[in-house]
Amino acid sequence: MKITEMFNKNRPVLSFEVFPPKKTSPIESISEVLDELGQLKPDFISVTYGAAGNAANTDTIDICEKIKKKYGIESMAHLTCVHATRESVDIILEDLKKRDITNILALRGDIVEGMEPQKDFLHASDLAEYIKAKSDIGVSGACYPEVHMEADSMREDIANLKIKVDAGVEHLVSQLFFDNNCFYDFIEKVRIAGINVPVEAGIMPVTSKKQIERMVSMCGASLPAKFSKVMQRFENNPEALRDAGIAYAIDQIIDLVANGVDGVHIYTMNNPYIARKISEGVKNVIGHDI
Repeated sequence: MKITEMFNKNRPVLSFEVFPPKKTSPIESISEVLDELGQLKPDFISVTYGAAGNAANTDTIDICEKIKKKYGIESMAHLTCVHATRESVDIILEDLKKRDITNILALRGDIVEGMEPQKDFLHASDLAEYIKAKSDIGVSGACYPEVHMEADSMREDIANLKIKVDAGVEHLVSQLFFDNNCFYDFIEKVRIAGINVPVEAGIMPVTSKKQIERMVSMCGASLPAKFSKVMQRFENNPEALRDAGIAYAIDQIIDLVANGVDGVHIYTMNNPYIARKISEGVKNVIGHDI
């Protein structure tokens, strides 16, 4: 099933993101994570993509296949293009087709130190357009409620997002944010711009202050006063910070659902405990059976 078909349900879509194990860990190490996430019955699970030349590239597809075949849950394979060629993308598309994986998250990706960028795909929109011309796979894309780090303005960022959607992206997943008002303002501007595809809100539960600070520096998300106070109050108590972070994420999701969000995408950080607590906390609000 293509992810876009899931938005015909009378409730918001609920999805998770996982990442392949590090090079030093066996691929089997993610099995326990998937066993627990599978019990939560999300609408789909996305799997991140390693840098070109990294074993995580093939691991991504292996994990997607396992999610679909073992757990009966749709999967979405991340695919970055900054180091990709048309030939390498053709090979991946053929592999996905053989394994009955019908959804891709098309991303530009970051330039890897020591690796030369390729010139076939300069932007995620180029990759999306190529995929749509070569296959009937569902194509999703990323969006940034608080503006992409490389964009000069929200206006420019949304104009680029429109190009990406016009190129074939049918569904958007937002970068993490901690202030719902930023997301609502973004959605209003997106709809005014004529972008009418479903947009899932990306939610990352707090697990540690260092982790959040690192992610914020990478994506530019702002920290509202309420959120900052949570981190400051519990930063030296890991269990309390975890529980407070879960409560904050649940509060965000309840507010998003009350305001008609299309879907919620939880960045699980491969932590099934957090995913379960959040899923249990919002299952009646979303109307999702566990």
